[in-house]
This record gives sequence, C-alpha cells and structure tokens, in this order.
Amino acid sequence: MATNKFFKSLLFTLTIAISLFGFCIENSEAYPVFAQQGYSNPRAANGKLACANCHLNQKAIEIEAPQAVLPNSVFEVEIKVPYDLNRQQIGADGKKADLNVGGILILPKGFKLAAKSQISPEVKAKNKGVFISPYSTEFDNILVVGPIAGKTHQELIFPVVAPDPEKNSEVKYLTYPMYAGGNRGRGQVYPTGEKSNINAFGAVQAGQISEISTSEKGENNITIINSSGAKTSQIVPAGLTLLVKQGDLVKADQPLNIDPNAGGFGQEETEIVLQNSARIFGYLAFCFCVLLTQVFLIIKKKQYEKVQAAELNF
Repeated sequence: MATNKFFKSLLFTLTIAISLFGFCIENSEAYPVFAQQGYSNPRAANGKLACANCHLNQKAIEIEAPQAVLPNSVFEVEIKVPYDLNRQQIGADGKKADLNVGGILILPKGFKLAAKSQISPEVKAKNKGVFISPYSTEFDNILVVGPIAGKTHQELIFPVVAPDPEKNSEVKYLTYPMYAGGNRGRGQVYPTGEKSNINAFGAVQAGQISEISTSEKGENNITIINSSGAKTSQIVPAGLTLLVKQGDLVKADQPLNIDPNAGGFGQEETEIVLQNSARIFGYLAFCFCVLLTQVFLIIKKKQYEKVQAAELNF
C-alpha cells in the first residue's frame, strides 16, 4: 500500500511538471520525492521543514514576495539561494561536481501554482529547464523544485495565482504567513538514515592506524589497533581527503577526513495580504475626501483673512 501511494505521488508530480514546464532533470542527485514519501506535511509543528533532516548544515536564504495581492492575480515569489560559485561538492561517485540547488515554498491555503497560460514570457524564459510541482494532491499549496544546476539557478522563481474569496468560502481577506526553504549541495543523511559521503567520518575506536589501503573504487579502508591489540576496520568513501596517515595515533570519534560539505539548507518566512479591491477604492475615496476637506479649509481661511484685512482698512 505504501509503495502504491509513493508511485501515485510520483506520477502526480511528474504529470504536473510535464504539463507546466516540460520534462527536464539536470544532474539530479537528490529528490524532493524523498520528503514527499516520508512526510505527508513537510512542515513540522515546531516550524522545521523536512529538508533540514537530511541537509544538516545551515545556510542563509532570502525570500522576496509582494506585500499584498488581489484575488485571481498572478505574482512571483522568489527564493534566493546564494553560494560561492567556485565551490564544488563530492558526488555520490566520489568525483567533484558543481552544486545543485532546490527549494520549497509553503503558500497559504487556496494559493496555487499558476497555470502555464498565466505565466509571463519573462518568467518562462527564466524558468527554462526547470519544473515546479505541487508537494502532493492534498497540499497543492506547497510547491517544490529541484535539484537543478546552482550556477544558473541561484534565484528560484515560483509563479503563483491568488485565490478568490468570492468563489472559495474557506479563503478570507486576511494577512497570511508564507514559509520558504532553499538548499544548495547534497545532504549529509539519506532518507534511510545512513550517512552520505558528505561527512567527516570519525574513528570508531582510539588506537594507532596500522594500515590504510585503497580499493579499486577509491574507498579508503583504515585499520586501527587499540591498546589491547584489537583491530577494527572502517571505510572512508571515495573522493574524501584524509587527515591521517599510517602510524598516527587517533582518539575515538576523531575525524579521519576533511569535512567535504560545501552546501547547506536555510528557511525563512514572510507575510502576504490578500487584499480586497473594494477596500482599496474605499481608502482612495477617503483620502480624496480628506484632501478635498483640506482644500476647502484653506480656501475658507484665505477668505476669512481677506475679510479681516478689509475690516482693518475700513
């Protein structure tokens, strides 16, 4: 049953992606579908987003969105995921690779991804080769994107359409919170709980390194002998730079390699107002009345000053 649910979710995501932006995956090494499979709601009760469970390092992001929008209007929410473009990460195969980026946007209920026909040509050009999809059929107000090439997509643009309270009774003219998350680079933990090769691996016991051998795959097999003569062997994945050499004394949990992590995950929140156009017209009418009153007051004051001056001359 869980498998069928997963494939239905995956099929729904791909269908939306194809219909909106065309099918395109660039150098994918991690997928939002892992979070979609493991978490029915990606935002926990404490506000933590599911992405942070695998991407342990913290990096700042920025979110830009309109302060207020009108019903049925199409607007853009931009998540900026900045990082040093000269930095590279270790791929799953142990080879150097450019960083990928991804993002998640949690909109208020009723707000949805804009249809292809509603998106401006400028946004289509910026999002070329990128597909954005709803998190699930239940949460179509939560949008995910990635992984995509970070060098060309440090700014993730989400075209969104606002709901109409006249057509949806669950939506009101209110101020709503909006949550965003952005990531660059691979995660430190796989969904299964295992460590990825984006980690500093510590010694399993204290002792002396008696042997370091390298396999055909590039993995380093390190043998450590403790004070009682017991041997333990552990593998450091390929592509990682060792900090130790044969004959070195190490302590338990002492890092054996340089931490290769070049990325990290960040999350931010902001607010957006679903504005009623009637309120805007009412406010403008009020401002006009106030302005008109002030004008009449000034005119009346001038008339009074003229009367006073005439009386003084008389």
